[in-house]
Amino acid sequence: MPTRHSLLGYLGFGAAAALALTGCAPTATTAGSSSAAPAFDPDQKVEIVFESYNLGSATWEGPILSLIEQFEAKYPNVDVIPQANGDSTAAGGTAASVQRQVVAGNPPDVVQMTFDTLSYAVSDLQAQPLNKLYGQDAIDEHFAGEYPMHEKVQNFGVVDGSTYGIPYVLSTPIFFYNATALAEAGITNPDFSTWESVADIATKVSEKTGAPSFGNSCLDAIGEWCYQSMVRSAGGRVLSQDGSTITAGEPRATEPLAAMQELHKAGALQNGDFNDQYEAFAAGTTQMHINSASMQAAFQKGAAAGGWELAAAPMPGIEGQSVVPTSSGSMLSVFTQDPAKQAAAWEFTKYMTSPAAYEVITPQIGYLPLRTTMTKEGGPLAEWATKQADLLTPNLEQLEVIEPWVAYPGKNYVQIGTIIMDAVEQVAYQGADPKTTMADAAARAQKLVKE
Repeated sequence: MPTRHSLLGYLGFGAAAALALTGCAPTATTAGSSSAAPAFDPDQKVEIVFESYNLGSATWEGPILSLIEQFEAKYPNVDVIPQANGDSTAAGGTAASVQRQVVAGNPPDVVQMTFDTLSYAVSDLQAQPLNKLYGQDAIDEHFAGEYPMHEKVQNFGVVDGSTYGIPYVLSTPIFFYNATALAEAGITNPDFSTWESVADIATKVSEKTGAPSFGNSCLDAIGEWCYQSMVRSAGGRVLSQDGSTITAGEPRATEPLAAMQELHKAGALQNGDFNDQYEAFAAGTTQMHINSASMQAAFQKGAAAGGWELAAAPMPGIEGQSVVPTSSGSMLSVFTQDPAKQAAAWEFTKYMTSPAAYEVITPQIGYLPLRTTMTKEGGPLAEWATKQADLLTPNLEQLEVIEPWVAYPGKNYVQIGTIIMDAVEQVAYQGADPKTTMADAAARAQKLVKE
């Protein structure tokens, strides 16, 4: 079957390629050249534009708009204009949207940027160095407080010692499953710790249902962040640690893909794009599914409607290797160069990553509470966390060993990701040889690193 990507992914590719060809890509503002933002004046009227891919989702829009309303109630002289750009989580869609506006001379003021765009946001999109604008003390103070931001994610927006994004909403890859359906197939207390055990369970369930029982969104372009976790949990990497070499074709990186190919050949792995897969699981058509924990609320609704029990487990791995979850999600970055807007943008960024924000974001969407002590006894999310313990615990546990979603280097990062994920789909669903297919893809992607 042909490979699948979201339309916005292709649009992101086209915009980046066109600007690279015409030489119109903007020059980054360096950390040393940015002037410090003035102190925020709550009595000064100012308008800021907040661009967010969450606002393009019916599931996510309501909670985010409610937070904007809370911020405006706190600071009535700041008018936040919400701006959606659709589902921009695949193939650099967020960066492509910002790029068009930067070239037009009117970038949004604060943007929800996915972590894979970090390098490009700094090198080409004029993302502002927050430590230069507001001071490192201000960032440290924001990360601290009664409910500090988890230390594992604090540096996710840092490049060359400067902070270009504050971690906002993210999660780890979660193995969701339909406990009711598995029990009906005679499987209780299932072990999903390795791909071998997953294959055994998925095959048994598929034999009972007569259809694929397992959907893995890590194999789709939108789930590229999760594919990276599959590779890391096999002891491999998609990019060398010095950021110079594409390593997705190395033997350890291909091992989990070979396992997925065997599952597909056995009729247990669903062949579908990201939307097909999560919709099938929510409807009870498939019984196991890997996705971001941000899908938890949607899956709970599906389980309630279908009368089945939703359960969760950590990311599977390879026997003998430690599981290394990678992060989905995003950071908040500031692009405005207007001093008054910069001051307001920092207050807004702080609010959207504050304990008050996670009181809304976590229970209503399912993203991790990055200020995890909120879930402890006496914290504002303690009661909710107790009720959600079975679903929440795998996510919190994986946060302790989480690694950031790797951003491919240079202007061609979208094309690099596209080449890699096309090859992933060819291996998983079309029977292509894992080693030679991924090695060839890595070699082609490597040429784009050097351009």
